[in-house]
Amino acid sequence: MGEQAQCWKCGAPVGDLLLMPGRRVPREAECPQCRAQLHVCRACVFHDTRVAKQCREPIAEEVKDKTRANFCDYFQYREDAYQPGDTDAAEAARRALEDLFRG
Repeated sequence: MGEQAQCWKCGAPVGDLLLMPGRRVPREAECPQCRAQLHVCRACVFHDTRVAKQCREPIAEEVKDKTRANFCDYFQYREDAYQPGDTDAAEAARRALEDLFRG
């Protein structure tokens, strides 16, 4: 863990921003490349879109925006948070709109 950790949004290395042990990351931490916030549900080991509230941690309070920093005490950074091609619906819609007006 650590050196291999990547930004959930762009894939840049962020291992030096993680606090050991427990894969903690400061709430205000940002990716040095794309400036995405890192303490977000999408980058947490408990994030799972197939379960209620998209979180496998049963005690955690629900967080509405999974891509914004939050105060969840159960957060642990997922080393494989970056999934190429795994984009937000808004990002995909923006690209489709750009393609529509391109040609």
